[in-house]
Amino acid sequence: MRFSSFASIATLVASALAHSTFQQLWINGVDAGTSCARLPTSNSPIGTQASNLACNTYTSSSNVCSIKPGDKVTVEMHQQPNQRTCSNEAIGGQHYGPVLVYMGAVADAKSANPASVGWFKVSESGLVSNNPDYFAVQVLNDNCGHYTFTVPDVAPGDYLIRAEVIALHVASSSGGAQHYPGCFQVTVGGSGTARPATVKFPGAYSNSDPGILVNIHQSLATYKIPGPTPYGFTAPPIATTAWQPKATWNTALQPASVPTTTPAPGATGIGNA
Repeated sequence: MRFSSFASIATLVASALAHSTFQQLWINGVDAGTSCARLPTSNSPIGTQASNLACNTYTSSSNVCSIKPGDKVTVEMHQQPNQRTCSNEAIGGQHYGPVLVYMGAVADAKSANPASVGWFKVSESGLVSNNPDYFAVQVLNDNCGHYTFTVPDVAPGDYLIRAEVIALHVASSSGGAQHYPGCFQVTVGGSGTARPATVKFPGAYSNSDPGILVNIHQSLATYKIPGPTPYGFTAPPIATTAWQPKATWNTALQPASVPTTTPAPGATGIGNA
């Protein structure tokens, strides 16, 4: 993508007005709202080496959502608490960059310390097209802040889900990348056996990683998504033709209310993003 100097200045100004958080969760298209979210207490960005990089600063939840391998789980991001409208971008201000999802096995999802959790990546999307450049955050905005992943064949037990946007609009200098993480408390059923290799936050990224230290105000042929290789998932190759913005999430069915009660296991709902 190419920007004039005026546009770049405008991006910096807008950055102060476009912070966001992951707030809501869907399970197989069923709205779990904020019922099992560790709701962030701030929508401000977090640095690559910050002590709260794992799950942000948050208010604890007393609930745990039930999922199983093969389920379609959707994380939802918006700019303000309890916001669900599709008339606003999920994260504005040209905060372009990748969307990533991790999981971490824990003894108790309600009390686990995120800094002590070992995390494995389960999904990612970075530069989806390079002609012209179009990032996963733009796809997230096209879908009213929704991003869906498939729960891999992990062993049963309690887990935290960690969703993250990395905004790269000022990442051309060290320390400029902005992280927007949020976590959800779940218990995984089924009969999976996998226990993937893990990383810690902070520690999984460095300020010099090519996907962290990058100038996106130029045309990029490639982009290396930060962090480990996802377990059980391979992102599609970068398209070399213009990306056609489209919503795979049914925005017409986007609710205005925010449930605070966990859905019943096995319930079905409106679809995926």
